[in-house]
Amino acid sequence: MKKDNLRIVFMGTPEFAVETLQALVEHQYNVVAVVTQPDKPVGRHGSVLQPSAVKQYALSQGLPVLQPEKMKDPEFVETLKSYQANLQVVVAFRMLPEVVWAMPEYGTFNVHAALLPQYRGAAPINWAIINGETQTGVTTFFLDHDIDTGRIILQKTFDIPDTADVEYVYDGLMHLGAEICLETIEAILASDGHPASIPQDNGQWIMDNGQLKAAPKIFKETCEINWHQSAKQVYDFIRGLSPIPGAWTTLVASDDKETVLKIYRASKTDLKRPSAEPGTIIIEGKSLFVACLNGELLQLEELQLSGKKRMAARDFLNGNQAIKKMK
Repeated sequence: MKKDNLRIVFMGTPEFAVETLQALVEHQYNVVAVVTQPDKPVGRHGSVLQPSAVKQYALSQGLPVLQPEKMKDPEFVETLKSYQANLQVVVAFRMLPEVVWAMPEYGTFNVHAALLPQYRGAAPINWAIINGETQTGVTTFFLDHDIDTGRIILQKTFDIPDTADVEYVYDGLMHLGAEICLETIEAILASDGHPASIPQDNGQWIMDNGQLKAAPKIFKETCEINWHQSAKQVYDFIRGLSPIPGAWTTLVASDDKETVLKIYRASKTDLKRPSAEPGTIIIEGKSLFVACLNGELLQLEELQLSGKKRMAARDFLNGNQAIKKMK
């Protein structure tokens, strides 16, 4: 099939997906419809509906937008069929039922922000950083019955610097995802819908590389810091959740009052206080340290008290010297 005859339905919701949709539009692919999440209530009373980033971009380009509550809804399925797509492209969207992903003759492929089969799940970028990985990447694969398990089409790697946070890796993989999507479509067109692809062999991967790690959805309780770990583990945990949703801890003042404290940036040190219990706060001048496992000290650089503005640790100390520990 020629490029001009290819009809594509794009599915995605957040900003991460917009980069790929924009690449398809700018490279003059025929995107016949866009599927995204229903508008989300925002504001104090939830009275304002906020469209997704993908919807906003799609409307700016005059693209039809579908927003089903349920992907198996018969009316939605019939409407989707009416667009007669040859191919569906999915980026950062929900799980699809077979009636949807099997619909196009060329199938449906997903752009996933990890090197599958490693980091299957909803939050691959966060978990790669939390686990101290030095490399991640993007993968395109054909959808099948299970989450992130289909045949791999292409992969591209991306290095994670030791100082990188989620924002840095997110931006890098967002651009790389758009690139790999275009290359995948080219491969699909060149092979008349049958590009070279390989099955995900969990057993072989484990034999070659070791443990498979998952990337489950992150909730508020996931983000609580455990100070009973090495300073390096806590450091990676903080940057793996920065800037969103943010790692947090409970700050205990000298009067035993407790407040939630978010930590956005920290730095490793060679300092140790062997007798200090994990969570112990150490203030030296304008520097704020917290003891981790075995007395290793982590320096806090940027943080935010509940109800306050995000600030540098030195500014935080100006009004918060009477603090005792983190727990």
